[in-house]
Amino acid sequence: MIWDLNECLSRAEMEQIQLQRLIRTIERVYENVPFYRDKMDIAGLRPADIKSLDDLGKLPFTNKTDLRDTYPFGLFAVSQDEIVRLHASSGTTGKPVVVGYTQNDIETWSDLIVRTMHAARVSSKDTVQVAYGYGLFTGGMGVHYGAEKVGARVIPISGGNTRKQIELMEDFQTTVLACTPSYALHLAEVIKSTPGLRERLRLKTAILGAEPWTEQMRHQIEDLLEISAFDIYGLSEIIGPGVAHECECKNGLHINEDHFIPEIIDPETLESKPPGEEGELVFTTITKEGIPVIRYRTRDLTTLNYEKCACGRTLVRMQKCHGRSDDMLIIRGVNLFPSQVEAALIDLNLTTSHYHLQVSREGTLDKLKAVVEMKEAADTDLENLHRTVQAHIQNCIGLSLELELVEPNGIERFSGKSKRVFDNRKN
Repeated sequence: MIWDLNECLSRAEMEQIQLQRLIRTIERVYENVPFYRDKMDIAGLRPADIKSLDDLGKLPFTNKTDLRDTYPFGLFAVSQDEIVRLHASSGTTGKPVVVGYTQNDIETWSDLIVRTMHAARVSSKDTVQVAYGYGLFTGGMGVHYGAEKVGARVIPISGGNTRKQIELMEDFQTTVLACTPSYALHLAEVIKSTPGLRERLRLKTAILGAEPWTEQMRHQIEDLLEISAFDIYGLSEIIGPGVAHECECKNGLHINEDHFIPEIIDPETLESKPPGEEGELVFTTITKEGIPVIRYRTRDLTTLNYEKCACGRTLVRMQKCHGRSDDMLIIRGVNLFPSQVEAALIDLNLTTSHYHLQVSREGTLDKLKAVVEMKEAADTDLENLHRTVQAHIQNCIGLSLELELVEPNGIERFSGKSKRVFDNRKN
């Protein structure tokens, strides 16, 4: 189901819209945001210098630290009386990132989630259980408003309280689950362990995001819950959920590029990379009023595909992010993304896919330890299991490691983003 004709524009038509909106955005931020005006002045740029999409590369980058350094409202492009909603990150590594929305921004955000819902074949006949966190986090309310605009019934349960989640899922006949993939997997495990429960549920679809997840995890969730799971992508700095989403083809996530212009850059040289080459994803917002963001470095690593999708959409597609340029672990000279360990565990299928990675340093030597949760199996040969799992992970990641197996449910479950890595090395 395609809801908006802008999802099917020719490349020339899309670029015309992007350029018009980009020029207006640059004029607005130069006039109203001293941070961007100063950066452009230093670079010798004026809004009139932006005449084509190729000129986007002349503009300065924006980093998360810039949003924190201008806390709380330094990057806002409108007066406070035009802001109708404020959201913020948790601020666990310093001042939180604050984002503001005008009424038009809220309407745009809802429309983008409508695209997401239609791409996952969600309609007014569905009941959507929103188990993303509500509050300052953008996930819950972003999905909520879009689901309501589709006409679906919304259960705003927020995250956590697994027993209640499943109770309402059964009693209210939920058809669509919206949450993080790691929490969906936890719910799937609990449901599967309860005889007859899955048969009483009407669940058919999951809309999962807010953290990276692998194809192996998708298949695991789909098999356990007997549903179709769709990936969505978003970040608060850009708008929240609604930046990109999968369609039924599940061959990359369609970026809503009439609102957010994507680029791929080399995270080291900061040079632009051509379509198909992997690099860091960068976004420029071109319709946001409250807090427009120019060339925001997401740190997410992906590729872009501009070919028309089999679903009929012409929106550029990004591949699933396999990691981030700033959370990649370098251990004894080897690059490691946590998702590689998850993929190894799911591929082996002898333990659950729940794990922690602990990194430490003894002298000048980095040490890696994986803490992995066992399945329910009282008669398991622990010595053989330990040897097999350790060897398989090491073979997949190209690194030796210490392995600790813990009892079933021995690793904490998260209703929000999972914390998988504990890097205890001192810089």
